[in-house]
Amino acid sequence: MNLIDTIKKSLGFEIDEISSSRPRSGVTNQNPGPASPRPRQNPSFGGNPSPRPKFDDIEPIIPEQSFYEIVLIRPKTIDDINYVVDQVLEEKNPVILDLSFLENESPANFKLAGEKIKQMRTQAGAQALLLSRTSEKNLIILSPKKVKLLNKS
Repeated sequence: MNLIDTIKKSLGFEIDEISSSRPRSGVTNQNPGPASPRPRQNPSFGGNPSPRPKFDDIEPIIPEQSFYEIVLIRPKTIDDINYVVDQVLEEKNPVILDLSFLENESPANFKLAGEKIKQMRTQAGAQALLLSRTSEKNLIILSPKKVKLLNKS
């Protein structure tokens, strides 16, 4: 395939094998004969473009909530845990919790926080996913029922 054939092909013309294998010489033939291959335009290239949709025909999709506010909270009291429950269940916002402070400083409050998370999951359909558990951090993400969490590990 020579340069001319390559350019024609890149512009969307179909090139027969006869034209690409035909030797090019400086002498032109006056009688090309009945089998002179002519480049054909590719039917999928060009032609009439498909009509564009009118914006009146398209129904806009309006989200139930315009944006989600993801809050990172390190609860120190039960009031902070109640705030997390309100954020997830009433405000429908995902929350990232760092429970390491409660785990180290107040085991009773840590157990109560675990029970509240379990209640949110069973009664309200909230989702909880462990993000990280190290000696310094214990991160859990909580989300309302409408925000799906996927664990791809």
